[in-house]
Amino acid sequence: MDAEVAWVLSGAVGFVIGALVTFVWKYDESRREEIPVLADPPLVPAGADAVLKALPSSAVIVDASDEVRQASAPAVALGLVRDGELHPDTLVDLVRQVRRDGQVREADVEVPVRRSAPLQVHARVAPLTSRLVLVLAEDRTQAERLNAIRRDFVANVSHELKTPIGAITLLAEAVAEATDDPEAVARFAGRMGDEAARLTRLVQQIIDLSRLQNDVLSEDVSAVRVADLVDDACEHSVTEAEAKRIDLRATTDGELYVHGNRAQLHAAVSNLVENAVTYSPENSRVAVSARREGGNVLVTVTDNGVGIAAHELDRIFERFYRVDPARARSTGGTGLGLSIVKHVAASNGGTIEVWSEPGTGSTFTLILPAFDPDLDEERP
Repeated sequence: MDAEVAWVLSGAVGFVIGALVTFVWKYDESRREEIPVLADPPLVPAGADAVLKALPSSAVIVDASDEVRQASAPAVALGLVRDGELHPDTLVDLVRQVRRDGQVREADVEVPVRRSAPLQVHARVAPLTSRLVLVLAEDRTQAERLNAIRRDFVANVSHELKTPIGAITLLAEAVAEATDDPEAVARFAGRMGDEAARLTRLVQQIIDLSRLQNDVLSEDVSAVRVADLVDDACEHSVTEAEAKRIDLRATTDGELYVHGNRAQLHAAVSNLVENAVTYSPENSRVAVSARREGGNVLVTVTDNGVGIAAHELDRIFERFYRVDPARARSTGGTGLGLSIVKHVAASNGGTIEVWSEPGTGSTFTLILPAFDPDLDEERP
């Protein structure tokens, strides 16, 4: 009997333990179902994309394996990201240095561009997290180009000013040594006057360029009669044309008007006519004409001079550029006339075009928006 009781008690205890184990297992399973499985935290912080879009600079986020995780559209357009990788190699090296020591670094980097000069980019690289590095880049290509132009301009101005100033100094010494020779004094004084006039013209053209360099539309505008511009420009060069027996002719088709700054437009047309007369041989012809074509007025100056080679046509409007420096110096040219014409055209809503062939001559065409006083309250 005792054995039977023990057997029953053992069975009861086993049943209770089994039920308890089953209950605990099922309870644990239910708890596991209630608790969500946490995913790995995202590598790039939430909202990074919105921040990159708001940044004024090009931005790139790079992970520990140098793979680009996030990039702004300007960074891709700039060429910093290609096929998911950071470029150029100098920028990648900078990222690796920052990743090693956690120090923020800045550097100027050249970004190669196909069939063009490399871009000048200033990069700032900083650690974003323990695994990510942030690259901020600013395109300074245009700024560097403008700085180079300014440096060249200052150097050229200094060089050009030295020439007449040095000549005047030498002529002054010559005059002092020739006090007993009235003819020599008169000759040296005449040359001093020429150099002084050249210096005055150079300074004035530099002032004109400084006012025009931004190509901003002029505010001091009025209706300008094109025939007056053409006549005044020819009158300005008639003496030199007569001395070289150049046939200087002007024609204007009808009553043409433009709306712009009269002083600037006069300077532009006068420069074109003066250049044509200066660089044309004796007994040749210079023709100045104005006509309307659609909504524009075209002022054309044509000569039979030495002409300009095709590879130099793109540079003749640069400041101080001369096709023939030796001849330009002999004629007193400053190398600023055509640059002034280009900026005057832009500042008055127009453009300048050129056709030329060596040994045949050149044709410069100033294109300006036409103006009809009869359709406007303003009268010239």
